[in-house]
Order: sequence, then structure tokens, then C-alpha cells
Amino acid sequence: MLTSGINFINFKKKVKNKNIKKYLIDLINKNSPIIQSLSKNYKDKFDKSFLSKIKKKKNYRLLGMGGSTLGSQAIYQFFGNIVKNNFEFIDNLQSKKNFNKKKYTNLIISKSGNTIETIVNANILIKKKDANYFITENKKNYLHLLAKQLKADVIEHNNFIGGRYSVLSEVGMLPAELMGFKPKNFRQFNSLIKNKKFTNNLINNVASTIYFIKKRKFNSVIINYDERSENLFKWYQQLISESLGKNNKGLLPIVSNMPKDNHSVMQLYLDGFKNNFYTFFIVREKSSEKINNKNILKSHNFLKNKKISDIMYAQKKATETVFKNKNLPFRSFEIIERNEKTLGELFCFFILETILLGRSLKVDPFDQPAVELIKTETKKNLI
Repeated sequence: MLTSGINFINFKKKVKNKNIKKYLIDLINKNSPIIQSLSKNYKDKFDKSFLSKIKKKKNYRLLGMGGSTLGSQAIYQFFGNIVKNNFEFIDNLQSKKNFNKKKYTNLIISKSGNTIETIVNANILIKKKDANYFITENKKNYLHLLAKQLKADVIEHNNFIGGRYSVLSEVGMLPAELMGFKPKNFRQFNSLIKNKKFTNNLINNVASTIYFIKKRKFNSVIINYDERSENLFKWYQQLISESLGKNNKGLLPIVSNMPKDNHSVMQLYLDGFKNNFYTFFIVREKSSEKINNKNILKSHNFLKNKKISDIMYAQKKATETVFKNKNLPFRSFEIIERNEKTLGELFCFFILETILLGRSLKVDPFDQPAVELIKTETKKNLI
């Protein structure tokens, strides 16, 4: 058990974790802005009067790259039809002809305010008469100057919270508010850090991952049985890759969506090279589509009265059994309730895991120097 909302089975490997426990205590005591954003005491830079103005809209468009939109996309997809308003995410360079002509409220997000792709998309898509709102650092950057020119509101992006860590700050929580959720329900750090099961599992998980890395297992494969969590793991993919991929170290997170990947890459996972370790993930849905008994042939009577969720869960348990028999390392998350609290716990777990892995690998989990090189070279080519 991780918490009351998540059944969790950790890696079976028992390894030393004394240093990791020290790192966690140090992280908590420092109370950095990132840790503050996970806490219920975090003060958002938007207020009720701003929300009452912007919440009247129905169609929202978020423009941003990487961590500026991935967290919001994870929230939006995870809750699916619960969200009544329409959200569109512009997270790559695309032609204007690919977009419809609805009237949107635009949220333009970039920590630095100078992200080229976001600047280009804003230039092509937004108009002065649109309802435009910017989330960026309180600095004299491109987006700040553009907002001033458009006489648009600016929500301050906390300077000390990098994009990939910003999901529980204004960057993710303003869109969450517009989706009908409450930030305080996502911010579970205060209670989680007092939960010994949570902290023990976190510490042991990090220790096991470090052990796998030392054994040259560099591929972290997510065996995902929940189609509404695909964007959650795209967020996780960036978090792990950008935070740890330095000094010839790091992990490659690979998202494998089930059950379709049973019919493509599963053979490799089971009998191929052995430099992978695995994360199983499923949400135990209470309601899902049921098999039509009338159309089931006698040879497959075992499918009668089954729901799609029953079949998915049976496949997950079967795959775990085979992995166990083949001595393949894995951990498992079973989500009991699909709600804000549970998703907040997952965000918190993965953020803390990443920071602790960075400390253990002796890399800075908060910068991305190699990516900055590409930005510099791109600008040279455009001048």
C-alpha cells in the first residue's frame, strides 16, 4: 500500500537506503520552492477575482512546450469526461490550417518567456481581441513585453520552479481550476510526508532504481493499462529524462500502452535483452463497457458477464505473474480511486523520486544544460 487510494507493490530487491533517507530529510528541511508547491500552504499568484473573470469561458487553448503544458494535459486526460469545458493544447510547431476557428481563451505559458516555439505559436494563433493570459517569470522577457503590448494579464511563474516541476504551481493549477478542480486537493505533500508507508516505499524505490542503474539497467519501461494516463507518463518521461540525463548518466523512460503492446514489444520484454526494469500501472475502474453475452461463442464462455476493466485487470495480473517467473524486476501501481487526491499523490511521488535519484546519482536534477545548447544553435541559424 502506498496510500489509501493506491495499492503499491515495490521492487523485490532489498538494497541499502541509508543515504537516500538522509537526502529526503534534507530535502524536506530545505523547504525549496518546488517542495512548497506540493504543499497545501502554497499561495497561488492568481486570486478569486481573476478566476471569476476567466472561469466564464468555455473553450481554452494552452500554448507552451514541455513542462509548461504536460502537467495540464495529464490532468485533463486523466479525468476525461468529468471536465465540461473544452481544452486544446498547442505543444509543438504546427500550421495554422490545422486549427479550428472557435473563439478561445488563450493561456500562453513559458517560464523564461523566450521559448521560440511558444513565441511562434503565439504570433500565429493569438489576436489582440482574444482573451489572452500569460504565465511567465516576472522579468523583461519576450512574453512579458508581448502581454504589455496586448494589455493582457500576466500570472507570475515562480522563478525557482522549473517547468517540469511546475505541475502543482500556477502552471498546472490555474488550468486545473478552469477544469473545475481545486488545487488544495492535489497538494498532498503535508500528509504524505508523515505517512511512513509512503516515505518507506519512496526511499526503497529510489534505492532499488539506483541498484538497477549500477547493474546497467537503464530503460524504465512503463507497462500502462490505463489509456487516460498516457499523458501522465509523457509528463513523467520528461521529468525523468530532462532531470537525470547528464554526465553520461540517466534513465530512458519508455511508455508501453497495453494491451496492444502485448502484440508488438512484449516478446522483447520477456525474452530479449535484460537491461530493463518495469512499472505496471492500472486504474481499477468501477464502471466500464460490458461484454454482449448474446454474441459470445461457446468456446469463449469465460468472457460472459465480463467488463473491459475485468479483462484488463486479468491481463495485468497474468503479465505480472510471468514477469515474476522470469525474474524480471517490476513495481506496480493500482489506482483505487480516480480523483484529485490520488493524482496529486502520484505527482508528488514521482517528483520526489526524481529529485532523490538526482542526488543519489550526483547530478543536478533541476537544470538542462544540453538542451540550452540546441536553443543557442537554433538562434544562430535563424539570424
